[in-house]
Amino acid sequence: MRFLKVLFWLLLGGLVAGFVIYNGDERVSIHLWSGLIADFSLPLLLVLTFLAGLLPAVLAYHALRWRMRQRLAGLERALADLRTVNAPVVVEEPVAITEQPA
Repeated sequence: MRFLKVLFWLLLGGLVAGFVIYNGDERVSIHLWSGLIADFSLPLLLVLTFLAGLLPAVLAYHALRWRMRQRLAGLERALADLRTVNAPVVVEEPVAITEQPA
């Protein structure tokens, strides 16, 4: 499985590198407020846009994962408390050993 993950990231990196090499000299003008114009490289703009879109999803994923870990830890603590409260008292009785005639 790790091999497939590495292969996926290598292919994705190769595609991005190919896109940057092919479109590296393309410039994009973005008209901002008050007549300001920002001139960006197309690959840089697309990578920044992708990362800006990915950031909220990654933050939401980590927040959900943290919340589920906290919930699971709380449930495990409650279960451990219930096990100690409801644990049956085991009284060990001595066992008489009798020898059987052979």
